[in-house]
Amino acid sequence: MDLGRTLTLVANAFLAEQIPFGLIGGMALSALGVPRATGDIDFLVDGTRAQDADRLLTGHRYRAIHRSAEAANYVPDDLALCRVDILFANRPPSRAMLHRALPHSLHGTPGLPVVQAEDVIGLKVQASSTDPRRTMIDLVDVERLIAARPTLDLVRVREYFAVFEREAELDAMLARLGRA
Repeated sequence: MDLGRTLTLVANAFLAEQIPFGLIGGMALSALGVPRATGDIDFLVDGTRAQDADRLLTGHRYRAIHRSAEAANYVPDDLALCRVDILFANRPPSRAMLHRALPHSLHGTPGLPVVQAEDVIGLKVQASSTDPRRTMIDLVDVERLIAARPTLDLVRVREYFAVFEREAELDAMLARLGRA
């Protein structure tokens, strides 16, 4: 499976249709300087454009294996491509993440919007709160991002942890990293 080819295909399709999106998940970690192996590509997409995103992916021979108002998962007919997962930005906090996304070059795709590190952390805190089986890998990702980004906005990061009443985990992490 070719992550670079998939990223270019999907990102260029979103850009051509002017669908607001930002890269999240493992690929966003790589763009932010914290590489991690991943087998899929995750996007945050403007929720008002969910139908357009679905049309584009199915037009590129992807099949939805799950689709709701909040998220969708797609698998390709072409085994050289990889799975694509989408979170739909429907609420003000996730819409703000899209507005803050900054352009990066990744896998030969220039100007790719990537959600800011603080917001990737927020999404990982949410994901691990929703599905506790994800806690270990998500918190390792969070700790690596905090360690790699000395200018991280820790106030915004703390707000994300506070939403899920997990500030003690952040405090322990910051103490381990000498940033308490």
